[in-house]
Amino acid sequence: MPQFRSGSSQTSSTSESVINETITSHQYRTGYSYSASGHNIESADTNSYINPTATTLTEQTVGGVSFSWTSPNLEAVPRWKIVTPGSAFSLQETLITPGLDTVTTITRTINSSTTTETTTTFGQ
Repeated sequence: MPQFRSGSSQTSSTSESVINETITSHQYRTGYSYSASGHNIESADTNSYINPTATTLTEQTVGGVSFSWTSPNLEAVPRWKIVTPGSAFSLQETLITPGLDTVTTITRTINSSTTTETTTTFGQ
């Protein structure tokens, strides 16, 4: 039988991991935005109505997400008239409709490494 008086033992262990991660985010508009600007124009409606009426539409599913939205009735967009006929005028209408607005995708890789060193000393 061997007899040990003193000594030591050393061990080293290394663990490495790689994590690939993808995050996807969907942003939705659930309403609409209508704007009009210009000069030498005014509403042609008798009540000076300047907003289209809203119409609620059915649900939609995009990327596994169901949503419903409010959209304008395009038949009810305001009508405009020139204030001073024969003079210069301008009209700009902007309509931003509901639905999928932006998709953001973030892809990243996480590399990690862990090293453990153990020293054992023994004696009699």
